[in-house]
Amino acid sequence: MAEEVIEKMVKEAMAAQWADVNVIKEKRGKEFVIDDVKPYVDAVNQMKAVGNQSKAVIRLHVDSVNAHYEILRSLTKTVRPEDDPFVEHYQTPAIMEILYEEDESFRKSVEKFIEGIEKAEALIGLEVVRIYGGFYGPTCVVDFALIPGSTSNIVNRILKTVDIPKEHAQAILASKSWGMNTSYGFGEVFAKEIENGATLSDAIKKEIEMIKLVYDQPTEAQAKLMDEHGHQSFDVRKYMSEYKSRMKGAVKEAMDDGVHYGNIVTVPAYCVGDAAHHIAQSTFNMCKDDVVMAVIEATSAVMDSTLNANLDKFKSEYQPLSVATGAGAVAVEYILELDGFNAPMIVDLLTKRFHNYVQLYPTRGGAAELHNHDFMDMIYRGWKYLDKARRDRNGVETKLVPKVGGFEVNLDPIHENEVLMNPQRYAYPGCAISVRFSALMRLADYPCLLTSEPVTATMMTNIIALHKESPASPARVCKDCATAALVDFRHAYCQWKEAV
Repeated sequence: MAEEVIEKMVKEAMAAQWADVNVIKEKRGKEFVIDDVKPYVDAVNQMKAVGNQSKAVIRLHVDSVNAHYEILRSLTKTVRPEDDPFVEHYQTPAIMEILYEEDESFRKSVEKFIEGIEKAEALIGLEVVRIYGGFYGPTCVVDFALIPGSTSNIVNRILKTVDIPKEHAQAILASKSWGMNTSYGFGEVFAKEIENGATLSDAIKKEIEMIKLVYDQPTEAQAKLMDEHGHQSFDVRKYMSEYKSRMKGAVKEAMDDGVHYGNIVTVPAYCVGDAAHHIAQSTFNMCKDDVVMAVIEATSAVMDSTLNANLDKFKSEYQPLSVATGAGAVAVEYILELDGFNAPMIVDLLTKRFHNYVQLYPTRGGAAELHNHDFMDMIYRGWKYLDKARRDRNGVETKLVPKVGGFEVNLDPIHENEVLMNPQRYAYPGCAISVRFSALMRLADYPCLLTSEPVTATMMTNIIALHKESPASPARVCKDCATAALVDFRHAYCQWKEAV
């Protein structure tokens, strides 16, 4: 049974990845329309439960992607780049409200948590000041772990002061990590208020009111945020209303099947991002650059070939996920090293830039550096694997074969990629020594197909379907943050060991 699930999850994950990559390769430089995402939707529709997997969990994923796609098609022809980051933030608010309506006890727990937010003025004040001032260095405000400066970190600390059932606390925590309960990141209201002349106490009070709204009225909070953002692409209120109606059956089935609420609020959100966010105008524009496109293709091929080469070696459902993300990390770091750079250099560079950026843009969006943070974590992980492989090989003229958890990574697709191996064609030929590096700096703002999100989302749904009673998010492990490991002293502010 384990072999059947593992083979299936690898096949489904890579089908999602290649659906994205192939559409982007074909459509890059052109105008994006919603129909462009159909190959991804088709890939998702091939997902099926096998063995002991919960059919209800798979249904949450598949129904969500189809509802998202069909609702968007009915509301708009396209989504402008300024609006596309938010398309994966309309699902969790609606799911939360379904749970409120179907389970009064959960709603009461949320109300107790909202009271806890009100009482946590000192904690929230401390954290928003730290985030505003860049105290933690580069961080990810909406991280799927409990790193310093993240929303889930602060939510976890508030939850520990509230007397509610453990399962409800875990669901509330999950809803603002892997689950994306609105687009709000802690500290945004505070920063804008004090920069506009408000007192610190008034700014903190307004921050608290916003956080309370996120949990009290999730869809209204998200609609309000989009009004303030100036969202134009489609009617977000209509989207959430229709989505809520369409997902009610899948949510009820999951509840009846004993799926942890923490999984119910997360599975439907992460999987929709490929439709009008990864496959989107912003991606089509970015990938007009041949080298950017080549990095995505080669990294995908490294991931694919590595997973399939190790299929008969995997013994648990967690190993393919670790190898997939690890292989991608190794591939990107290896491309970086082809131009004479490495992760420690880039972490130092982007951390220094972050502190300048804080001073230049004190009201920067809460998400500004989140993908830089993801990128640094990825290449730092890849660097550790590659560094060990280089040490082990020493001066011997043999092929470099890094390993992730004992599984060999195949770097051949990088050497077989004509674009990556011929940077002189994309700059002044005699001086083309930073071409691949410059493409990676574009991707540092947008590494979603390198980390890779469609692969992670698909594999995580498969894992959750095997362990429906345990909340899969946020990740209750040390994330080994690159900046914390190489530059900043912030390990003591993490919450991974203290997660509810």
